[in-house]
Amino acid sequence: MLEQKLKQLKTIFAEMERALIAYSGGVDSTLVAKIAYDVLSDRALAVTAESPSLLPEELEDARIQAATIGITHEVVQTHEMENPNYTSNPVNRCYFCKSELHDTLKPLALERGYPYVVDGVNGDDLRDYRPGIQAAKERGARSPLAEVGVTKAEVRQLSKQLGLPWWDKPAQPCLSSRFPYGEMITVAKLQRVGRAEIYLRKLGFSNLRVRSEGDTARIELLPEEIKEFVVTTDLPKLVAEFQELGFVYVTLDLEGYRSGKLNQVLSQDVISMKAL
Repeated sequence: MLEQKLKQLKTIFAEMERALIAYSGGVDSTLVAKIAYDVLSDRALAVTAESPSLLPEELEDARIQAATIGITHEVVQTHEMENPNYTSNPVNRCYFCKSELHDTLKPLALERGYPYVVDGVNGDDLRDYRPGIQAAKERGARSPLAEVGVTKAEVRQLSKQLGLPWWDKPAQPCLSSRFPYGEMITVAKLQRVGRAEIYLRKLGFSNLRVRSEGDTARIELLPEEIKEFVVTTDLPKLVAEFQELGFVYVTLDLEGYRSGKLNQVLSQDVISMKAL
């Protein structure tokens, strides 16, 4: 089954002949970039959008991964922070982020002679509340992983099978996802959250989030790591570090890390929009 899906993905790119990849450096878009390059070689281009919602470390990872694959890689600037529809952080914030992304990539693709812009949306993403998917569709973007029905678990299996060393890289959505809907997003807040997560990663934790609610940092770790964290971490030092970053209060979520946790406050009517 997995081999058949890989074959289908290669066929899609072969039929495209030339493709520009919306490449974040995450495991999904990196797999897409790898397959595109394997099929199209120098007729595939990976482009990463640089903005305050992307950590510099993530951008550097994207550069390293692209170089490892061999695909040509470019970086463009996006300006979603200039759009109040984005910074006011409504429930469809991601729609405005992806609109800015694809309004930047589509003209670039056409200018360079790439008839297709391709993203890393996978089959599981279609079952979650992802308003950004609609923005990409409206601008003609293709999502080969979703078209073939490749799940997140299969993305990792295929990445490992193809020899990509980052096949088990933790998911790292944009930093704006750390804020509850309705809380204004600023560059300073994004940087504060980003530096806090980097601090925790340096302690040895990888699957995590630092949710920002006003002056409070709420740390989410894998449930099985919570006890170790409490026992082994110098908590006073951690609190001091977070306060130095600008937080006033530092808390630990006892439920643990769960992707998309902030979406649990959405009404069923809003969540149903994912099917649009």
